[in-house]
Amino acid sequence: MDVILGYVDEFRHMKIRKIILQIVSLAIVVGSALSIWKSLQVVSFSESPVVVVLSGSMEPAYYRGDILFLTFLNKPFEVGDVIVYKIKDQDIPIVHRVLQIQQKSDDPLDQLILTKGDNNQVDDRALYPRKQMWLERSDIMGKIEGVLPYVGYITILLNDYPSLKFVMIGLMSLFVLTAKDPQS
Repeated sequence: MDVILGYVDEFRHMKIRKIILQIVSLAIVVGSALSIWKSLQVVSFSESPVVVVLSGSMEPAYYRGDILFLTFLNKPFEVGDVIVYKIKDQDIPIVHRVLQIQQKSDDPLDQLILTKGDNNQVDDRALYPRKQMWLERSDIMGKIEGVLPYVGYITILLNDYPSLKFVMIGLMSLFVLTAKDPQS
């Protein structure tokens, strides 16, 4: 607690020019994060190029807290691919394996897809919207191309404990705003 009070006291004694410089530094950090996100979207062709596994339904392939990297290339999906899909009117994407595929037409991208979690007993039809028996390409966010094990667990903690999110944002902002200027 004394450390935080020290940062607050230091912030109070800063000159206005230094405060503006620190705020600009914080804006650069936030802008850089957004630029990286947008760049990943462009490179992966996915609206959400990075997701965190939130449940154990894909164990032992993927565990809670794993960060997954997605692509959404102009290629047909295959049985066995692990995809991320989002159900209409639901906020949380689902990471499951393609169990079965039906072709809708001669277009190889025009597919109906049935999924299932590796650790689940039955397919995902109960998760799909009422009267929907298959996923279409428009429901899919991407195919998994890479994984960082357990690194995303902090995201789960921040979602499970919302007050922790505000504490983390506050501390990070405080550290950036009170960082020592290397030139002084």
